[in-house]
Amino acid sequence: MKPLKVGGLAALEFREAVRWYEERRPGWGSKLFDAIAHATDLVRAHPEIGEARKGRLPSRKLRVPGFPYYVVYRIREGDIYVVAIAHTSRRPGYWRDRR
Repeated sequence: MKPLKVGGLAALEFREAVRWYEERRPGWGSKLFDAIAHATDLVRAHPEIGEARKGRLPSRKLRVPGFPYYVVYRIREGDIYVVAIAHTSRRPGYWRDRR
């Protein structure tokens, strides 16, 4: 299994999404945390699981179960790099040029 690396902006998005849910519905922040952790575990175990996205920097995205988020990632030679924790309907594709 390749190591999973999370980009700084993706980590920030993750923290902000968990905070947002927790502030509005106590307990839901931890549910989102667990759902994203489960999704990244799936990506690590089965890198090809996410829907392929073509482009200058090809990537994949996997829907986070139970929440309107995707884990967006790139399979690189030495690792799997999480590019974004992206909301499914806010600012589509904003992360495409992230490295």
